[in-house]
Order: sequence, then structure tokens, then C-alpha cells
Amino acid sequence: MPNGSNEGLHVAIIMDGNGRWATRRGLPRVAGHRAGVAAVQRVVERALDLGVRCLTLYAFSSDNWRRPAPEVQSIFWLLRAFLRLETKRLRQRGARLEIIGRRDRLAESVLREIEKAESATAMGRNIHVRVAIDYSSRDAITRAAAGAAAVLEHERVPSAELLATMMMETMNTQSADVDLLIRTGGEKRLSDFLLWESAYAELLFTDRMWPDFGEADLEAALEEFKRRERRFGGVVSVEPQTAVASIGSGL
Repeated sequence: MPNGSNEGLHVAIIMDGNGRWATRRGLPRVAGHRAGVAAVQRVVERALDLGVRCLTLYAFSSDNWRRPAPEVQSIFWLLRAFLRLETKRLRQRGARLEIIGRRDRLAESVLREIEKAESATAMGRNIHVRVAIDYSSRDAITRAAAGAAAVLEHERVPSAELLATMMMETMNTQSADVDLLIRTGGEKRLSDFLLWESAYAELLFTDRMWPDFGEADLEAALEEFKRRERRFGGVVSVEPQTAVASIGSGL
């Protein structure tokens, strides 16, 4: 059956296309990242209104450290600015903000802003907004497996449940399966994002660059999600009379 309400959904977004958006306009790449922050603000607000339970945004992968140092510095400057400016509004809207990913490679100034924002919004219950920074799903799974091995006897194989628990401990977050994963920017790959949690996620790829992604795009993505049938490895249940009618119509 098609999906119904947005209530309880976990939506994940790979926010791709900031740099290309800027380059096509003859602007420096940082201008694209700045416009991308504005898109985050729009999408978070609309997700709240639409009843999305959890929104996970891919902002900076572990592989993004390979980018030119000035661009990386600009991204983290924008992250600090976003946290300073948006924390109050998120708290007022009942949003809980959390940063997922490694923290051992982040500057102290970034860590301070993260901790203040997380503390200020900790009581938010309307939506859980997770921003992935220095994030690698392969790294998270590897560290979870190492943690599971440390608590198990050598001859035992860790269960999926234990690995999921260890991943939550490793990432210091409550992780839930992704229902809908959206990638902007025209690329069609997961790029090491929430590989475990997206095992049965519905995937939606759009050519729209992230700075241009807005409320209507999120609404359209959720409407598309509602039209899809999720079987989780099973089969669609068909009423007998429907099956007979279908067979008859094909004769």
C-alpha cells in the first residue's frame, strides 16, 4: 500500500551542488555554501510544518577534508554562524539539533558552538534535526564492529541489533532507519552516507542544486514517497477479487 502521513518519518538529504551552483553564476564556491545555509533554514522550517520526525542533513563528509583549505575553513565558519544564529529559533520551534560524525578533528571553536546549540535545544520534541559533519558511514560501521567484538566472545557473531546499538554509542546519537533519502545536484550515489540506516530507504534524486531546493521541492518529494509501496523484502498483498479482475482484464 502507498504510504500515508508524514508523521514519524525520517528524511535524510545529501545536500549536493553548492559549489556548482556558485560556479555557474560566476561566483566563488563559498557563495554557494552560503546559499546552501539559507536552503537548510527553509527546509528545516517546512519539515517541521509537515510533521517530519527526524531530518538528517549531510553537510560535510570525512572525504571533504580533501578540498582546498580556504573552502573548508569557509564551510566551518558558516557552520558556526548557522549555530549561533539559528539555535534560538530552533529551540522556539521545539527542534532538537544534533551534530553526528567525528568530533576529534574539529576545531575547539566549532566544538564549543556545537555543544552550546545541542544543550540549548536538548528538550526539543517536535523534530530531531541531525547535521552530519566529518561523517563517514563506513567509519561508523567499522568502529561499531570493533566495539561489538570487544564485548563478545571470539566465537560469536554480532547481531544486527548489537551493531546498531554500538553504532548509536559510537556516533553518540539515537539512530533510526531512514524512510526517504533525497540527493540534490543530479548525482545518483550515496557517498558513504547512512549506509546502514538506509537499507530499505526510498531513494529520490533530483537535478535541482541544493541552494535552489525549497519548500515546494520537499513537499513534492514527500508526495512521491507516499505514492511508493514499501515491501521490505516481502510481496504486495492483493485482494482475491482484485487479482481475478486483473487476470480477466488481460485475456
